[in-house]
Amino acid sequence: MEQANANLPVTYRNKVPEVTLIFWIIKMMSTTVGETAADFLNVNLHWGLTNTSLFIGALFFIALFIQVKPPKYVPVKYWTTVLLISVFGTLVTDNLTDHFGVPLILSTGVFTFLLVGFFAIWYRKERTLSIHSINTQRRELFYWTAILLTFSLGTAGGDWVSETLQLGYFNATILFGFLITFCLIAYSFFKCNSVICFWIAYILTRPLGASLGDFLSQPVTSGGMNIGSTTINLCFLTVILVLVTYLHLAKKPASNDEI
Repeated sequence: MEQANANLPVTYRNKVPEVTLIFWIIKMMSTTVGETAADFLNVNLHWGLTNTSLFIGALFFIALFIQVKPPKYVPVKYWTTVLLISVFGTLVTDNLTDHFGVPLILSTGVFTFLLVGFFAIWYRKERTLSIHSINTQRRELFYWTAILLTFSLGTAGGDWVSETLQLGYFNATILFGFLITFCLIAYSFFKCNSVICFWIAYILTRPLGASLGDFLSQPVTSGGMNIGSTTINLCFLTVILVLVTYLHLAKKPASNDEI
């Protein structure tokens, strides 16, 4: 794979964090928060799907502007954007399902098609899909658009597997966890393409987090543990806050190495 361009100005470095265990923990928990937070605002606070979508959408685009504007990676800004995009991506799929009656299998197929097509456009323009070369503003906009599509796809796919196929939240959590583990094994032991393995795992963390969130928060009669979305949100947000604070204080840099 190509090396990061050494001639880039030092003022504009990679805008994506190093891919570590902490990265995946925060990513997975942010997807769980995305699932439960959308349900909390929509159902528990009786905001309704439309008002929730407008509110979260506004917060997301503000956070995205703040994230994209500076030329360097800042953990708090980056993970705030991820957290909000996880909720917004969930709401995109929920609106298609609840307001427009789009079947989950159809939205899963459409988002898969859109994501593959978008990756093709991204690669044609930039000649790389590596997240460790997000070192121009255009590449960062490509990156966040892809992230939004992965969250919407993950929501549709996760709900389709756990609800439409009636696999159940617990079984769906195990399934998606196994698939992510398979990606790790394929990359670590069989030297499969790292960029492909990363993006597949990134997509799968969305339904993993959604299934886990539903399993923990939904009533026992629906196959959950009935802990409640408020408790789950508070617990996971606390862990995310602690980890992001650690990254900020430890000044963990964005990686300039290729995936």
